[in-house]
Amino acid sequence: MLIDKHNSVVILTRTPEKINGSCTGINHLSQIPDEMLFDVVINLAGEPIADKRWSDEQKNRILNSRIETTQSLIDYLKSKSKVPELLINGSAIGYYGVDGSDEEITELHHGDDSFSSQLCQQWETIAEQAQGLGIRTCMLRTGIVLGKHGGALKKMLPAFKLGIGGRIGNGAQWMSWIHIDDLIGIILYCIEHNDISGPINGTSPNPVTNTTFSKVLGQVLNRPAVLPMPAFVIKFLMGQMGEELLISGKKVIPAKILNHGYSFKYPQLAKALLHAT
Repeated sequence: MLIDKHNSVVILTRTPEKINGSCTGINHLSQIPDEMLFDVVINLAGEPIADKRWSDEQKNRILNSRIETTQSLIDYLKSKSKVPELLINGSAIGYYGVDGSDEEITELHHGDDSFSSQLCQQWETIAEQAQGLGIRTCMLRTGIVLGKHGGALKKMLPAFKLGIGGRIGNGAQWMSWIHIDDLIGIILYCIEHNDISGPINGTSPNPVTNTTFSKVLGQVLNRPAVLPMPAFVIKFLMGQMGEELLISGKKVIPAKILNHGYSFKYPQLAKALLHAT
């Protein structure tokens, strides 16, 4: 979408050879020519948080991939005579911790001592250094992203398509989701509106419980969704990762971006899933 809007894009990636000709791919910041300046930097880099059980080694990998990459980026920006106007830095609704209540959570809420919360808090603290450089800084606290080419749905669809999907645990935990088009839409909206800064919840205005999510996904696929995954199985197979990311949930509301006038393309789950599956 950035390319479609006639932007020049440089992508920092471990696999620059996979970048097509419409962008410039690099695998280290030192490859950027000194004379090249940027208006906007978007940092979404980090080891996937839900791909593996959280051993101590995996926790360190998850943490360091975010902290070290972001600090390197800040150091690079400090070396420039002209800094970008905006840094959009990745974060997640894991910032708000593992409170499983029905309270609506906005950007004004705080975190806790859980791993996912501490991870996001440390990540945001590093990124906040950009503000001291005079760079408008947005922390994008992303929820469960729904799209056709990966993410949460890629892991869920095989079971649901076979008719063996269902709620997780008691199904009462909240799932704060967002369609990928709206996540991109929020990023573009932040670029275009210079009065937005600080934490921004990247979630739909209509979170649902896990039971509702499972039911709607089953209806969209025209499959039954009646086989639950007991909480003790999740804990046994996935440990702390399963407890924090799957069994607990948060009812997160994107208050800031709504107050700034963003209009969601997919505010309701059924339409989002129809498009994403």
